[in-house]
Amino acid sequence: MDGQNPRALFITCSDSRIDPSLLTQTEPGELFILRNAGNIVPPYGAVHGGEAATIEFAIAVLGVKEIIICGHSHCGAMGGLLNQSQLTRLPAVQSWLSHAESTHRIIEENYSHVTDNSERLIVTVEENVLVQLENLRTHPTVAAALGRKELNLHGWVYKFESGQVFGYHSKDHQFELIEGIGFSTPSNTRELPPI
Repeated sequence: MDGQNPRALFITCSDSRIDPSLLTQTEPGELFILRNAGNIVPPYGAVHGGEAATIEFAIAVLGVKEIIICGHSHCGAMGGLLNQSQLTRLPAVQSWLSHAESTHRIIEENYSHVTDNSERLIVTVEENVLVQLENLRTHPTVAAALGRKELNLHGWVYKFESGQVFGYHSKDHQFELIEGIGFSTPSNTRELPPI
């Protein structure tokens, strides 16, 4: 074997309903995958663990040029973030979700008008992707690669109910459907939307 040469680091939730290779229509070896509850990226230095090591290795050793953070509808971790009383018997999960405290604060202070539980959850999923992208930028290897214009960051949300993937577009400040990614349409291209 000649080793691996993935084109992207795909950071997503541990939820068993997500299959990154199937979702992106990629072959084995094309994605370097990092999974955890809530697709969380702790800010650099907050935790010396697998997330930071995986990100550093993906950029410095594997030379990935794209990083995708992909949240999803019906996320249990984000549901727990919204209803923290559910976490009293899950101290490790509660501690882990502290890395999404900015997401929680954004929802509490900026989305009090969103009262429908399902709408509130999807807004939380979307805002969390954006918060985790900001956390990702605190990692030195990410900051250096971005500075050299050798790395692109992408924020996605996968909706189980439709099979569609939505990508964040900073110029419009919203998530928009990515044509050709997901299960809703066949793909002839795998172009990633800019963030």
